[in-house]
Amino acid sequence: AGLPKTNAIFLSRVISALQSKHHYGEGEARAICDKVQAKLLKECHDPAKMCITDLRISHWEEAIQETIGGEANRDLAAECYYLWKTTRLQHLALAEDTRAMLTELRKGLRLLLLTNGDRQTQREKIEACACQPYFDAIVVGGEQKEEKPAPSIFHYCCDLLGVQPAECVMVGDSLDTDIQGGLNAGLKATVWLNKAMTAPVDTSPVPHYIISSVLDLPAVLQKMELWVHKAISDCCYLSVATLTSVT
Repeated sequence: AGLPKTNAIFLSRVISALQSKHHYGEGEARAICDKVQAKLLKECHDPAKMCITDLRISHWEEAIQETIGGEANRDLAAECYYLWKTTRLQHLALAEDTRAMLTELRKGLRLLLLTNGDRQTQREKIEACACQPYFDAIVVGGEQKEEKPAPSIFHYCCDLLGVQPAECVMVGDSLDTDIQGGLNAGLKATVWLNKAMTAPVDTSPVPHYIISSVLDLPAVLQKMELWVHKAISDCCYLSVATLTSVT
């Protein structure tokens, strides 16, 4: 009912629980989940005011009340949130071929995982998909003063690895944060992961390279004469969304 495919997988267990355990109708359960999805898409989180857990439980609480009416049910909202979150984390994974690619790339490049988002949420994702061993460093935007596309976070990553911006490549699936950020920071190149191969709007930043699968990355790096020469001073930034998949 209008839910993105991946989140529909996570929410299906909540829909089932609302029906079987709490005796909601299928239409009511789906309506609640649709409302939560809409709230997540518009979410604006200030960690100084509220932790991400409280905020997202509030999404569920509001969605239930908007759909069913009556008094707020914080306990049910928390139950739905934790079921959704647990299912989501259980389905995050690095595919075996992606793991093999990263292992091979690290023989000649320094790899850094750079992601925007709330500290707690992103660290939980990183731990769930067990990607730490494949990177020289991991940087979460929510732990820094600024996030992508601000140049400062890219320059922080460069300092962390002891390299210059002109030695780095940004790989990501967001034109607005990953590609624009790489351009803002003066990196050597940007690689846009465009899985659907959709045409960008005219005002979008223009990446240096476009790939439809992260597994195409080694060939692009060879074109740049990075990986093929085992230039260990060079580095490659990747984002969580670029690498993870739903199992």
